[in-house]
Amino acid sequence: MSGSVLLIGAFIFFVGGYLFYGRRIAGRMEVDDKNITPAHRHRDNIDYVPAKVPVLAGHHFASIAGAAPIIGPVTAAVFGWGAAFAWIIIGVVFLGGVHDFASMVASIRTDGKSIGEIIEREVGKTGKTLFLIFTWLTLV
Repeated sequence: MSGSVLLIGAFIFFVGGYLFYGRRIAGRMEVDDKNITPAHRHRDNIDYVPAKVPVLAGHHFASIAGAAPIIGPVTAAVFGWGAAFAWIIIGVVFLGGVHDFASMVASIRTDGKSIGEIIEREVGKTGKTLFLIFTWLTLV
């Protein structure tokens, strides 16, 4: 199978995932574009600064693509390129995209708090500590 067919197929899958699955997830989370984000509500040009769409898109892309240079080659070496390709296109839409979107919605709904602060409020200090240890270990 040629690389261009894979590329076009992945593009179609991503667009479809964005249009159909993304809308479904946004509906389940009751996202409303009329709500004002914390960056606008608390704007101080230090901690709360509204981002331009291209900058915001770049941050989101970097978040979802962060581990790909590590996981992709390892997956391909162990399971072959087909499994790696399937993991990338399915994982991005159904796992990574939903995770990042839900994290952003949670942050926006808690006045721009980080996920660590949200966990501390909802689960407690022990939960926050365990989450921060887990985060550090995954980065190491």
